[in-house]
Amino acid sequence: MRYISLFTHERKYMAPPTEAEIAAMGKLIEEGMKAGWLIATEGVQFGREGVRIHKAGGSGEIAVTDGPFAEAKEVIGGYALLRAASQAEVVDLCRKFLNVVGQGTCEVHELFEVPAHELPR
Repeated sequence: MRYISLFTHERKYMAPPTEAEIAAMGKLIEEGMKAGWLIATEGVQFGREGVRIHKAGGSGEIAVTDGPFAEAKEVIGGYALLRAASQAEVVDLCRKFLNVVGQGTCEVHELFEVPAHELPR
């Protein structure tokens, strides 16, 4: 099964990672890629302004709001696409990650997978 893990942290902890933290994360990423449980991962640039695109109601209008989003208590720090046999296994993988980054939250969702025989050709 494949999962997406969204890592968030509190705004007050938005300092860029130290060289030691980058090295520890690099080691974990290399381990995960070699073992096959890590499919892809990226961090979100610190201090960059984002944008929200939102559609609500039946009007068909789409609103675009430029960041930064000061009202947000937490910000997305990155994501990881993970391969695991069970939710318990993916929880253990996220524990490894949190032990490297120190603090924050991983929100995990199983990805919907269409069987290969059902894909359009």
